[in-house]
Amino acid sequence: MKKKIFTILMFMMIALFSFNTIYAETTVVVAQNADAKSMDPTASNDVPSHRVYLNIYDTLIERDPSMKLVPALAESWEQIDPLTLVLHLRKDVKFHNGDPLKASDVVFSLTRAKESPSLMSFFYDVDKVEAVDDNTVKITTKKPFGPLTNYLAHKGAAILNEKAVKAAGNDYGQHPVGTGPFVFDSWRSGDRVTLKANPNYFKGKPAIDTLVFRVIPEGVNRTISLETKEADIAYDIDPVDLRMVKEHSGLNLIQEPAMNINYLGFNTKKAPFDNKLVRQAIAYAVDRQSIIDAVYLGAANEANSPVSPSVFGYSKDAKKYSFNVAKAKELLAQAGYPNGFKTKIWLNDNTVRRDIAVILQDQLKQVGIDLQIEILEWGSYLDRLARGEHDMFLLGWTSSPDADSALYALFHSKNHGSSGNRTYFTNQRMDQLLDMGRESTVPEDRINYYKEAQDIVQEEVPMLVLVYPYDNVGLQKTIKGFILDAESEHRLIYVSK
Repeated sequence: MKKKIFTILMFMMIALFSFNTIYAETTVVVAQNADAKSMDPTASNDVPSHRVYLNIYDTLIERDPSMKLVPALAESWEQIDPLTLVLHLRKDVKFHNGDPLKASDVVFSLTRAKESPSLMSFFYDVDKVEAVDDNTVKITTKKPFGPLTNYLAHKGAAILNEKAVKAAGNDYGQHPVGTGPFVFDSWRSGDRVTLKANPNYFKGKPAIDTLVFRVIPEGVNRTISLETKEADIAYDIDPVDLRMVKEHSGLNLIQEPAMNINYLGFNTKKAPFDNKLVRQAIAYAVDRQSIIDAVYLGAANEANSPVSPSVFGYSKDAKKYSFNVAKAKELLAQAGYPNGFKTKIWLNDNTVRRDIAVILQDQLKQVGIDLQIEILEWGSYLDRLARGEHDMFLLGWTSSPDADSALYALFHSKNHGSSGNRTYFTNQRMDQLLDMGRESTVPEDRINYYKEAQDIVQEEVPMLVLVYPYDNVGLQKTIKGFILDAESEHRLIYVSK
């Protein structure tokens, strides 16, 4: 009898070991620094959300690894006239609930995006979206709209299943239905999102069965999760850990400049930040090179513009503020603050931003500014910024390869709050330039408009762009098929191990 029990236990252990081995080989775990805000693209225009749901949905057009626009759900498109774009849909696509993709779903999705507070800045100039037939969509704009195809490739322009959205109502963000390579399985808020492979994906079934996004806010803990093999991929490796990951025998480090900025924002509708001289003074008081050396350990470049260098329309001639404490004190005195003032800086619980805030606190103290640091939960942070309750804040912005995406949302007066302009900046000439940049289809003219717009930003300083950070991704050496995305939002359909 004892021998029989022992034999049964041995078989159970072998079965359990085999199951764990199979599970490990068919599951990829990704560690990122914050939870998704929502799985509804119209409710969450932030990087942590994008990184999850871009694997659930598809857009009409997408960018390949070289950032070239290529077909996705639309197999082709043509600009009929300056105001009309016609797109032809693939006929072999099904949603995760089994419904075929129809033009009516596209009309529903883009109309919904156009009405979303966080996305409307991308689609202000869209007049109407119409279904010509089940497989053809016509988009009519109010005026020529140069960046339209660029925004059809944005994650917020993902195509949703109309029936599923209406059935779920306000809970849709917890029950997404897309056409993408992975199907939503479960979400433990603050912990993980689990996705399962879509066996009917039109590009072919993913190489893995399960994709898990773990929420690990602390950078050191994301690195530890790689070391202990709890995670297969970790986004946003902290600079202090880069060398360790690079030298670890079982890990790879992928590190490249991205289309991102990290910036210090000012609420320009509140005193003292409604005074340009105060904002310029702070720009002179900040030693950005010391931030690059101490926080990024060299894994970033000093910024001179909200447009990163790899983006169309970047101006290398935009003004760069040099570190000059005497000049900062002079400007503060001119502004009526010879002895400085007391203020607050907000940030989310992010290791890099915390370290930057401490350095800023010390540097601004040298010019009489008493800076208090407040750390907020990610969702609350974004909501309160959108309501304009802040003084100063630390945040980032991820651009697409067109300067419109780096400038229009951040600085046009239409976009105060959640649409992107969290500095509440208003400048009539800026609005004119950004509108002209959208309407023009002549690259040389658009470059000139965006050059002047960048000059205004650097002169008025609604934000101080600190750095162009590198994208730092750590992964197990067993991981294959990972492709780094210049927008720092990575598609994982081809990942395996």
